[in-house]
Amino acid sequence: MTTASFTLDGKTYELPVVRGTEDEVGVDITKLRSLSGAITLDPGFNSTGACESAITYIDGDQGILRYRGYPIEQLAEKSDFVETSWLLLNGELPTADQLKKFRAQLTYHSMIHEDMKKFFEGYPPNAHPMAILSAMVSSLSTYYPDTEDDSYEVNIVRLIAKVRTIAAYAYKKSIGQPTIYPRNDYSYCANFLNMMFAVPAEEYKVNPVLVRALNMLLILHADHEQNCSTATVRMVASSRANIFASISAGISALWGPLHGGANQAVLEMLEMIHQDGGDYKKWVVKAKDKDDNFRLMGFGHRVYKNFDPRATILRKMSNDVLKELGISDPLLEIACNLEKIALEDPYFVERKLYPNVDFYSGILYRAMGIPTNMFTVMFAIGRLPGWLAHWKELRDGDSSRIYRPRQIYTGARERDYVSIGDRK
Repeated sequence: MTTASFTLDGKTYELPVVRGTEDEVGVDITKLRSLSGAITLDPGFNSTGACESAITYIDGDQGILRYRGYPIEQLAEKSDFVETSWLLLNGELPTADQLKKFRAQLTYHSMIHEDMKKFFEGYPPNAHPMAILSAMVSSLSTYYPDTEDDSYEVNIVRLIAKVRTIAAYAYKKSIGQPTIYPRNDYSYCANFLNMMFAVPAEEYKVNPVLVRALNMLLILHADHEQNCSTATVRMVASSRANIFASISAGISALWGPLHGGANQAVLEMLEMIHQDGGDYKKWVVKAKDKDDNFRLMGFGHRVYKNFDPRATILRKMSNDVLKELGISDPLLEIACNLEKIALEDPYFVERKLYPNVDFYSGILYRAMGIPTNMFTVMFAIGRLPGWLAHWKELRDGDSSRIYRPRQIYTGARERDYVSIGDRK
């Protein structure tokens, strides 16, 4: 076994080296504290691996993203969200019979308990859909408690099936419209669009272009290795919390503007530029000024030092959808102009500040008629199978260790209690 040497206070310790299937290298420091009394310090976990995983591979320098070994480009072009979800959960593409059964299960479990509809009545009209989604997913544990060792398999299906229904109900609540039940004759994505935009007594035709676009968006968001929300799901799951509590925690982590809320921030930025008169060039200048706090949202990525492969796919899809729908939107025009500058301006090119997946997904969701405050919810629907795959991987693997990060204490040293009358 290859080892790495760690020297501290004149003593050298040999630590095993772990290599992944794509030649990723990690130094196993599991026994470092017991051997040396020291820990590693890595704020933000930029250089720390919390687990070994067989689900997703990312090479940020080369712009590579693969689910279970399959390039994201191939899945986005040839697969759909349900099939990709099966792949993430089970490690292999499904057979025709497996996929047929999985689709039928998602249809069967798509409705939520009628009593849960009363929960929506208790939320204020301006409640953020992410708050509702997190609370409702957590509430599912009261209806489907873990009573058997194998119950989590059906709960995985329940979550994927019901999350779109909960999301659509949350939207309907926010606009004061009656909820629309899921239909057995619609596909996963067509069902969601129908529940979002149909109204009683009026015919709503689901546009196949939008169904294809939504499938692609959800596939591209389905997993992304050990990001903030996925790490949160694994952290909570390590305590043996139930599957619904673990996923609810992931939803809350995703809500942050530095994570899943980034595509919402993109549209809010575009709205700000539009309200300021639409002079996008002025804001590009501000973004390039190091003394100005303004930053263009949706450009650059923490992982990808090359072009985000998901953004490459969505860029083409954005053009196709806008053309097909014949949409004329001032915000989308501003976005296209910003994109053109970012792809040509040396300032952005040299710093590799290319438009990322959040930039294009916000444009697409707006074109599809999905309101800005629902963008992060859409991200959550897409990311759900990835969270579940990681939850399942941790549960089925060596999950005896509860996650317990260490710290370097920097507070006061031991001191004696002083009575209040003697304090200065």
